[in-house]
Amino acid sequence: MNAVNADLHCHSTASDGTLAPAEVVRRAHANGVDLLALTDHDELLGLPEAAATAAELGLRFVPGVEVSVSWLDQTVHIVGLGVDPSNAALIAGLDQVRSGRDGRAAKIAAELDRIGIHGALEGALRYVGNPALISRAHFARFLVEAGCAKNVHDVFLHYLARGKPGYVEHVWATLEDAVGWIKGAGGLAVIAHPGRYRLSHVEMDILFDKFRELGGDAVEVACGAHDGGQVLAFARMARKFGLMASRASDFHGPEDSPIDLGRAPPLPPDLTPVWSRLI
Repeated sequence: MNAVNADLHCHSTASDGTLAPAEVVRRAHANGVDLLALTDHDELLGLPEAAATAAELGLRFVPGVEVSVSWLDQTVHIVGLGVDPSNAALIAGLDQVRSGRDGRAAKIAAELDRIGIHGALEGALRYVGNPALISRAHFARFLVEAGCAKNVHDVFLHYLARGKPGYVEHVWATLEDAVGWIKGAGGLAVIAHPGRYRLSHVEMDILFDKFRELGGDAVEVACGAHDGGQVLAFARMARKFGLMASRASDFHGPEDSPIDLGRAPPLPPDLTPVWSRLI
């Protein structure tokens, strides 16, 4: 099973990616991906186009989503794999999560304006495929264009991360809601890129324990955000909490992502890959 080139977390212009859903699928296919999930942030709109293109190419496709969750004092993400895009509760829940993005975007722009970066909202909107899903990534692309930073990663470090001048607190879904929507839609719930979260060891254990208690299924062990040490660390967490393991690029676009589609490292061989429940 681990020999499958699975990429189970990536983004398109339906949220904050730079390629259209069909282009993401074609790129994945060209890179030798065997099993692909499109998991746009809080949005399902890209799935029909991606699924149709995958069918044309003979690429196995998994409908997915990445749900934004407020946990303790920060945002974590829960990926849903194999969800039913027509599930009413999932659709309603994601509508609710998206509803606060416009207000947050206006506040981010105001904070940036305060430090002398003007026109950020209009600039960010030029990069948005779906205006309802304006995100920090769209502001980051504008700030790179404006010469405020050399790349998107630097923008987040200096402007958009917690404690920086463009950061705005926002309340997303609860962990209970996110896992419930995913499971209710027939999907598998996965903790996305846990190495990105600024949680202590105790807090990380609490997150994993609560996630498992709620019916969570897996954790991204190998992903674009994890170095080799983090792959080993979250492999240990998967064993400790009895979770399956996922593999993903978290691809957003050729210029924005540390690794390309299908290029995540392999999972440790003793772990149960989440795709054993998907194919």
